[in-house]
Amino acid sequence: MFPSFNQWSLTLLILVLQGLIFVILLFVRYFKERNISDLFLGLILLLTCYSQICYTVGFMGWYDTFRTTKINYFLINIAYALAPLIYLYVKSITQSNFRFKRKYWWFFAPACLFVLYRFGIYTYDALQPGFNENQNGILKIKLDEAYVQNISAFVETPFMLLFLAFTFQLFHNYRKKIKQYFSNIYKLELNWILTFLILFSILFLYGTVQDIIASFYTELNYQQRWWLNLLSAIVTLFVGIKGYFTDTSKLNRLDFTFSPKTIGIPEDASDFEGNQKLISEGDISTVKNLMEVEKVYLNPELNLSDLAKMANMSRGQLSEIVNTAFNKNFNDFVNTYRVEAFKDMLKKEKHKQLSLLGIAQECGFNSKATFNRVFKKLTNHSPTEYLKTQLN
Repeated sequence: MFPSFNQWSLTLLILVLQGLIFVILLFVRYFKERNISDLFLGLILLLTCYSQICYTVGFMGWYDTFRTTKINYFLINIAYALAPLIYLYVKSITQSNFRFKRKYWWFFAPACLFVLYRFGIYTYDALQPGFNENQNGILKIKLDEAYVQNISAFVETPFMLLFLAFTFQLFHNYRKKIKQYFSNIYKLELNWILTFLILFSILFLYGTVQDIIASFYTELNYQQRWWLNLLSAIVTLFVGIKGYFTDTSKLNRLDFTFSPKTIGIPEDASDFEGNQKLISEGDISTVKNLMEVEKVYLNPELNLSDLAKMANMSRGQLSEIVNTAFNKNFNDFVNTYRVEAFKDMLKKEKHKQLSLLGIAQECGFNSKATFNRVFKKLTNHSPTEYLKTQLN
Protein backbone atom coordinates (compact mmCIF):
# COMPACT_ATOMS: atom_id res chain seq x y z
CA MET A 1 0.00 0.00 0.00
CA PHE A 2 1.08 3.57 -0.66
CA PRO A 3 3.09 5.03 0.98
CA SER A 4 5.56 2.24 1.64
CA PHE A 5 8.76 3.35 3.35
CA ASN A 6 11.63 1.02 2.61
CA GLN A 7 15.37 1.12 1.91
CA TRP A 8 14.68 2.14 -1.70
CA SER A 9 12.11 4.86 -1.16
CA LEU A 10 13.19 6.33 2.17
CA THR A 11 16.76 7.08 1.09
CA LEU A 12 15.60 8.93 -2.02
CA LEU A 13 12.80 10.69 -0.12
CA ILE A 14 15.20 12.13 2.47
CA LEU A 15 17.61 13.39 -0.21
CA VAL A 16 14.83 14.82 -2.37
CA LEU A 17 13.24 16.69 0.55
CA GLN A 18 16.61 18.20 1.43
CA GLY A 19 17.06 19.21 -2.21
CA LEU A 20 13.64 20.87 -2.23
CA ILE A 21 14.61 22.88 0.85
CA PHE A 22 17.48 24.40 -1.11
CA VAL A 23 15.14 25.05 -4.04
CA ILE A 24 12.97 27.16 -1.73
CA LEU A 25 15.98 28.93 -0.20
CA LEU A 26 17.40 29.78 -3.64
CA PHE A 27 14.07 31.08 -4.96
CA VAL A 28 13.54 33.21 -1.83
CA ARG A 29 17.03 34.70 -2.19
CA TYR A 30 16.45 35.34 -5.88
CA PHE A 31 13.28 37.33 -5.24
CA LYS A 32 15.08 39.32 -2.53
CA GLU A 33 18.37 40.01 -4.29
CA ARG A 34 17.51 39.39 -7.96
CA ASN A 35 20.69 37.43 -8.57
CA ILE A 36 19.75 35.44 -11.67
CA SER A 37 22.26 32.66 -10.96
CA ASP A 38 20.13 31.74 -7.92
CA LEU A 39 17.12 31.39 -10.21
CA PHE A 40 19.00 29.13 -12.63
CA LEU A 41 20.38 26.95 -9.84
CA GLY A 42 16.96 26.74 -8.18
CA LEU A 43 15.43 25.55 -11.45
CA ILE A 44 18.21 22.99 -11.92
CA LEU A 45 17.55 21.56 -8.46
CA LEU A 46 13.78 21.69 -8.98
CA LEU A 47 14.00 19.68 -12.20
CA THR A 48 16.33 17.07 -10.73
CA CYS A 49 14.15 16.78 -7.61
CA TYR A 50 11.07 16.40 -9.82
CA SER A 51 12.77 13.56 -11.67
CA GLN A 52 13.68 11.88 -8.36
CA ILE A 53 10.15 12.33 -6.96
CA CYS A 54 8.72 10.35 -9.87
CA TYR A 55 10.98 7.42 -8.99
CA THR A 56 10.53 7.85 -5.24
CA VAL A 57 6.74 7.50 -5.38
CA GLY A 58 7.27 4.42 -7.53
CA PHE A 59 9.42 2.82 -4.84
CA MET A 60 6.77 3.86 -2.31
CA GLY A 61 4.19 1.71 -4.10
CA TRP A 62 2.32 4.34 -6.10
CA TYR A 63 1.98 2.18 -9.23
CA ASP A 64 0.86 -0.90 -7.27
CA THR A 65 -1.74 1.03 -5.30
CA PHE A 66 -3.06 3.23 -8.08
CA ARG A 67 -3.28 0.90 -11.05
CA THR A 68 -4.91 3.48 -13.33
CA THR A 69 -2.53 6.33 -12.45
CA LYS A 70 -1.77 8.72 -15.30
CA ILE A 71 1.66 9.65 -13.97
CA ASN A 72 3.38 8.21 -17.04
CA TYR A 73 2.14 11.16 -19.08
CA PHE A 74 4.06 13.49 -16.78
CA LEU A 75 7.33 11.57 -16.51
CA ILE A 76 8.94 14.11 -18.80
CA ASN A 77 12.62 13.84 -19.66
CA ILE A 78 14.28 16.77 -17.93
CA ALA A 79 17.49 16.65 -20.01
CA TYR A 80 16.13 19.06 -22.65
CA ALA A 81 15.71 21.79 -20.02
CA LEU A 82 18.50 20.76 -17.65
CA ALA A 83 21.34 21.03 -20.18
CA PRO A 84 20.71 24.69 -21.16
CA LEU A 85 20.01 25.62 -17.53
CA ILE A 86 23.43 24.30 -16.46
CA TYR A 87 25.06 26.23 -19.30
CA LEU A 88 23.26 29.47 -18.38
CA TYR A 89 24.01 28.98 -14.68
CA VAL A 90 27.75 28.73 -15.32
CA LYS A 91 27.54 31.62 -17.77
CA SER A 92 25.66 33.82 -15.28
CA ILE A 93 28.43 33.27 -12.72
CA THR A 94 31.46 33.62 -14.96
CA GLN A 95 30.33 36.46 -17.22
CA SER A 96 30.39 40.00 -15.89
CA ASN A 97 27.02 41.80 -15.81
CA PHE A 98 25.19 38.80 -17.23
CA ARG A 99 21.73 39.49 -18.66
CA PHE A 100 19.25 36.93 -19.94
CA LYS A 101 18.82 37.58 -23.67
CA ARG A 102 15.83 36.72 -25.80
CA LYS A 103 17.87 34.33 -27.91
CA TYR A 104 18.40 32.13 -24.85
CA TRP A 105 14.72 31.16 -24.96
CA TRP A 106 15.53 29.11 -28.06
CA PHE A 107 17.64 26.83 -25.87
CA PHE A 108 14.42 25.63 -24.26
CA ALA A 109 12.45 25.08 -27.47
CA PRO A 110 12.91 21.26 -27.43
CA ALA A 111 11.78 21.09 -23.79
CA CYS A 112 8.71 23.26 -24.46
CA LEU A 113 7.78 21.25 -27.55
CA PHE A 114 8.09 17.99 -25.62
CA VAL A 115 5.89 19.26 -22.77
CA LEU A 116 3.25 20.51 -25.23
CA TYR A 117 3.35 17.17 -27.04
CA ARG A 118 2.79 15.24 -23.82
CA PHE A 119 -0.10 17.45 -22.78
CA GLY A 120 -1.51 17.06 -26.27
CA ILE A 121 -1.55 13.27 -26.22
CA TYR A 122 -2.89 13.31 -22.67
CA THR A 123 -5.76 15.56 -23.72
CA TYR A 124 -6.57 13.34 -26.69
CA ASP A 125 -6.38 10.11 -24.69
CA ALA A 126 -8.48 11.60 -21.87
CA LEU A 127 -11.33 12.16 -24.35
CA GLN A 128 -11.36 8.51 -25.44
CA PRO A 129 -13.78 5.96 -23.97
CA GLY A 130 -12.41 3.82 -21.13
CA PHE A 131 -9.49 6.13 -20.36
CA ASN A 132 -10.25 6.18 -16.62
CA GLU A 133 -10.06 2.38 -16.44
CA ASN A 134 -6.55 2.17 -17.91
CA GLN A 135 -3.13 3.48 -16.99
CA ASN A 136 -2.19 4.57 -20.51
CA GLY A 137 -4.31 5.72 -23.45
CA ILE A 138 -4.06 4.86 -27.13
CA LEU A 139 -1.56 7.59 -28.12
CA LYS A 140 0.63 6.93 -25.09
CA ILE A 141 0.99 3.29 -26.10
CA LYS A 142 0.84 3.38 -29.90
CA LEU A 143 2.72 6.64 -30.48
CA ASP A 144 4.73 7.74 -27.45
CA GLU A 145 6.06 4.43 -26.16
CA ALA A 146 6.31 2.83 -29.60
CA TYR A 147 8.11 5.64 -31.43
CA VAL A 148 8.57 9.02 -29.75
CA GLN A 149 10.47 7.87 -26.67
CA ASN A 150 12.97 5.96 -28.79
CA ILE A 151 13.48 8.91 -31.12
CA SER A 152 13.77 11.26 -28.16
CA ALA A 153 16.52 9.10 -26.64
CA PHE A 154 18.62 9.46 -29.79
CA VAL A 155 18.06 13.24 -29.92
CA GLU A 156 18.68 13.79 -26.22
CA THR A 157 22.25 12.43 -26.21
CA PRO A 158 23.78 14.79 -28.81
CA PHE A 159 21.71 17.67 -27.37
CA MET A 160 23.18 17.08 -23.91
CA LEU A 161 26.70 16.52 -25.22
CA LEU A 162 26.56 19.78 -27.18
CA PHE A 163 25.60 21.84 -24.15
CA LEU A 164 28.11 20.06 -21.94
CA ALA A 165 30.85 20.86 -24.44
CA PHE A 166 29.77 24.52 -24.52
CA THR A 167 29.68 24.65 -20.72
CA PHE A 168 33.14 23.14 -20.26
CA GLN A 169 34.53 25.52 -22.89
CA LEU A 170 32.87 28.46 -21.15
CA PHE A 171 34.37 27.44 -17.83
CA HIS A 172 37.81 26.87 -19.39
CA ASN A 173 37.77 30.36 -20.93
CA TYR A 174 36.78 31.84 -17.58
CA ARG A 175 39.73 30.13 -15.88
CA LYS A 176 42.09 31.54 -18.52
CA LYS A 177 40.60 35.00 -18.26
CA ILE A 178 40.93 35.45 -14.51
CA LYS A 179 44.67 34.83 -14.84
CA GLN A 180 44.84 37.99 -16.95
CA TYR A 181 43.06 40.08 -14.32
CA PHE A 182 43.86 38.83 -10.82
CA SER A 183 47.00 38.03 -8.88
CA ASN A 184 45.29 35.65 -6.43
CA ILE A 185 42.70 33.48 -8.13
CA TYR A 186 42.06 30.62 -5.69
CA LYS A 187 38.72 31.99 -4.50
CA LEU A 188 37.71 32.79 -8.07
CA GLU A 189 38.53 29.42 -9.59
CA LEU A 190 35.15 27.90 -8.65
CA ASN A 191 36.54 24.41 -8.24
CA TRP A 192 33.18 23.13 -7.03
CA ILE A 193 31.60 24.13 -10.36
CA LEU A 194 34.17 22.00 -12.16
CA THR A 195 33.43 19.14 -9.75
CA PHE A 196 29.72 19.55 -10.43
CA LEU A 197 30.22 19.49 -14.21
CA ILE A 198 32.37 16.37 -13.98
CA LEU A 199 29.86 14.62 -11.71
CA PHE A 200 26.99 15.58 -13.97
CA SER A 201 28.90 14.27 -16.99
CA ILE A 202 29.47 10.97 -15.18
CA LEU A 203 25.76 10.74 -14.35
CA PHE A 204 24.88 11.49 -17.96
CA LEU A 205 27.23 8.76 -19.23
CA TYR A 206 25.93 6.35 -16.59
CA GLY A 207 22.36 7.07 -17.65
CA THR A 208 23.21 6.71 -21.33
CA VAL A 209 24.88 3.32 -20.80
CA GLN A 210 21.92 2.23 -18.66
CA ASP A 211 19.46 3.21 -21.42
CA ILE A 212 21.51 1.38 -24.06
CA ILE A 213 21.52 -1.79 -21.94
CA ALA A 214 17.78 -1.52 -21.31
CA SER A 215 16.99 -0.86 -24.99
CA PHE A 216 19.22 -3.42 -26.71
CA TYR A 217 20.13 -6.10 -24.18
CA THR A 218 17.89 -6.60 -21.17
CA GLU A 219 15.16 -4.68 -19.38
CA LEU A 220 16.26 -3.14 -16.07
CA ASN A 221 13.92 -3.21 -13.08
CA TYR A 222 13.35 -0.42 -10.55
CA GLN A 223 15.98 -1.73 -8.12
CA GLN A 224 18.63 -1.85 -10.85
CA ARG A 225 17.81 1.74 -11.86
CA TRP A 226 17.81 2.88 -8.23
CA TRP A 227 21.57 3.44 -8.08
CA LEU A 228 21.50 6.12 -10.78
CA ASN A 229 18.70 7.90 -8.94
CA LEU A 230 20.60 7.68 -5.68
CA LEU A 231 23.73 9.21 -7.21
CA SER A 232 21.64 11.90 -8.91
CA ALA A 233 20.00 12.81 -5.60
CA ILE A 234 23.39 13.02 -3.85
CA VAL A 235 24.83 15.25 -6.60
CA THR A 236 21.69 17.42 -6.43
CA LEU A 237 22.15 17.92 -2.70
CA PHE A 238 25.88 18.65 -3.13
CA VAL A 239 25.15 21.30 -5.77
CA GLY A 240 22.40 22.81 -3.65
CA ILE A 241 24.64 23.15 -0.59
CA LYS A 242 27.64 24.53 -2.47
CA GLY A 243 25.58 26.79 -4.69
CA TYR A 244 23.63 28.31 -1.84
CA PHE A 245 26.51 28.88 0.56
CA THR A 246 29.02 30.09 -2.05
CA ASP A 247 28.71 33.82 -2.69
CA THR A 248 28.96 34.19 -6.48
CA SER A 249 27.28 37.59 -6.73
CA LYS A 250 30.65 39.37 -6.65
CA LEU A 251 31.77 37.39 -9.69
CA ASN A 252 28.91 38.85 -11.70
CA ARG A 253 30.32 42.30 -11.00
CA LEU A 254 33.79 41.51 -12.33
CA ASP A 255 34.63 43.89 -15.13
CA PHE A 256 35.77 41.67 -18.01
CA THR A 257 35.50 44.14 -20.85
CA PHE A 258 38.34 42.76 -22.91
CA SER A 259 39.88 39.33 -23.27
CA PRO A 260 43.62 38.95 -23.87
CA LYS A 261 44.00 35.79 -25.93
CA THR A 262 47.66 34.98 -26.11
CA ILE A 263 50.84 36.34 -24.59
CA GLY A 264 52.41 38.94 -26.81
CA ILE A 265 49.30 39.88 -28.75
CA PRO A 266 47.37 43.04 -27.74
CA GLU A 267 43.67 42.34 -27.40
CA ASP A 268 42.02 45.58 -26.43
CA ALA A 269 42.73 47.42 -29.69
CA SER A 270 40.49 50.35 -28.76
CA ASP A 271 43.01 51.32 -26.11
CA PHE A 272 45.67 51.88 -28.72
CA GLU A 273 45.82 54.66 -31.29
CA GLY A 274 45.17 52.94 -34.55
CA ASN A 275 46.86 49.74 -33.26
CA GLN A 276 50.20 51.50 -33.82
CA LYS A 277 51.21 52.68 -30.40
CA LEU A 278 54.47 50.99 -29.35
CA ILE A 279 55.42 50.03 -25.84
CA SER A 280 57.86 52.60 -24.56
CA GLU A 281 60.75 52.02 -22.19
CA GLY A 282 59.15 54.59 -19.91
CA ASP A 283 55.97 52.52 -19.58
CA ILE A 284 57.99 49.41 -18.79
CA SER A 285 60.02 51.34 -16.22
CA THR A 286 56.84 52.64 -14.59
CA VAL A 287 55.52 49.12 -14.12
CA LYS A 288 58.89 47.87 -12.86
CA ASN A 289 59.10 50.73 -10.38
CA LEU A 290 55.66 49.91 -8.98
CA MET A 291 56.62 46.29 -8.51
CA GLU A 292 60.26 46.54 -7.44
CA VAL A 293 60.33 49.80 -5.50
CA GLU A 294 56.81 50.35 -4.23
CA LYS A 295 56.23 46.60 -3.90
CA VAL A 296 52.53 46.79 -4.79
CA TYR A 297 52.50 43.01 -5.16
CA LEU A 298 52.35 42.77 -1.36
CA ASN A 299 48.65 43.66 -1.65
CA PRO A 300 46.90 40.26 -1.89
CA GLU A 301 43.90 41.86 -3.65
CA LEU A 302 46.01 43.45 -6.39
CA ASN A 303 44.36 43.15 -9.81
CA LEU A 304 44.90 44.46 -13.31
CA SER A 305 42.61 47.46 -12.85
CA ASP A 306 44.34 48.55 -9.64
CA LEU A 307 47.81 48.34 -11.12
CA ALA A 308 46.68 50.14 -14.29
CA LYS A 309 45.39 53.06 -12.21
CA MET A 310 48.65 53.26 -10.28
CA ALA A 311 50.60 53.29 -13.54
CA ASN A 312 48.20 55.83 -15.08
CA MET A 313 47.43 53.46 -17.94
CA SER A 314 44.39 51.74 -19.35
CA ARG A 315 43.98 48.08 -18.57
CA GLY A 316 44.61 47.31 -22.22
CA GLN A 317 47.95 49.12 -22.16
CA LEU A 318 49.05 47.41 -18.98
CA SER A 319 47.98 44.00 -20.27
CA GLU A 320 49.94 44.67 -23.47
CA ILE A 321 53.07 45.50 -21.45
CA VAL A 322 52.77 42.49 -19.15
CA ASN A 323 52.06 40.05 -21.98
CA THR A 324 54.60 41.41 -24.45
CA ALA A 325 57.44 42.99 -22.48
CA PHE A 326 57.47 40.46 -19.64
CA ASN A 327 56.07 37.52 -21.62
CA LYS A 328 53.69 36.53 -18.81
CA ASN A 329 50.02 36.72 -17.98
CA PHE A 330 49.12 39.08 -15.15
CA ASN A 331 48.81 36.30 -12.56
CA ASP A 332 52.27 34.85 -13.24
CA PHE A 333 53.77 38.34 -13.51
CA VAL A 334 52.70 39.41 -10.02
CA ASN A 335 53.30 36.06 -8.37
CA THR A 336 56.86 35.92 -9.72
CA TYR A 337 57.63 38.94 -7.55
CA ARG A 338 55.90 37.35 -4.59
CA VAL A 339 57.93 34.15 -4.93
CA GLU A 340 61.17 36.15 -5.13
CA ALA A 341 60.12 38.08 -2.03
CA PHE A 342 59.46 34.77 -0.28
CA LYS A 343 62.96 33.54 -1.22
CA ASP A 344 64.50 36.75 0.11
CA MET A 345 62.71 36.33 3.43
CA LEU A 346 64.04 32.79 3.73
CA LYS A 347 67.56 34.13 3.17
CA LYS A 348 66.91 36.54 6.03
CA GLU A 349 65.87 33.52 8.14
CA LYS A 350 62.31 34.73 8.60
CA HIS A 351 61.24 31.05 8.78
CA LYS A 352 62.63 31.00 12.32
CA GLN A 353 60.00 33.55 13.31
CA LEU A 354 57.07 32.69 11.03
CA SER A 355 55.62 29.59 9.42
CA LEU A 356 56.08 29.21 5.66
CA LEU A 357 52.42 30.15 5.17
CA GLY A 358 52.89 33.20 7.37
CA ILE A 359 55.85 34.30 5.23
CA ALA A 360 53.82 33.68 2.07
CA GLN A 361 51.03 35.88 3.39
CA GLU A 362 53.54 38.60 4.17
CA CYS A 363 54.58 38.40 0.50
CA GLY A 364 51.04 38.88 -0.85
CA PHE A 365 49.64 35.35 -1.14
CA ASN A 366 46.19 34.91 0.35
CA SER A 367 45.83 31.12 0.50
CA LYS A 368 48.00 28.09 1.13
CA ALA A 369 46.69 26.32 -1.98
CA THR A 370 47.59 29.21 -4.26
CA PHE A 371 51.02 29.66 -2.69
CA ASN A 372 51.98 25.99 -2.95
CA ARG A 373 50.79 25.70 -6.52
CA VAL A 374 52.46 28.92 -7.72
CA PHE A 375 55.72 28.18 -5.93
CA LYS A 376 55.88 24.68 -7.42
CA LYS A 377 55.13 26.05 -10.89
CA LEU A 378 57.80 28.75 -10.78
CA THR A 379 60.57 26.88 -8.96
CA ASN A 380 59.85 23.17 -9.60
CA HIS A 381 60.06 22.66 -5.84
CA SER A 382 57.56 22.75 -3.04
CA PRO A 383 58.19 25.49 -0.43
CA THR A 384 59.36 22.86 2.09
CA GLU A 385 61.73 21.27 -0.42
CA TYR A 386 63.12 24.66 -1.37
CA LEU A 387 63.75 25.53 2.30
CA LYS A 388 65.66 22.27 2.78
CA THR A 389 67.87 23.03 -0.20
CA GLN A 390 68.65 26.44 1.30
CA LEU A 391 69.45 24.98 4.69
CA ASN A 392 71.78 22.47 3.14
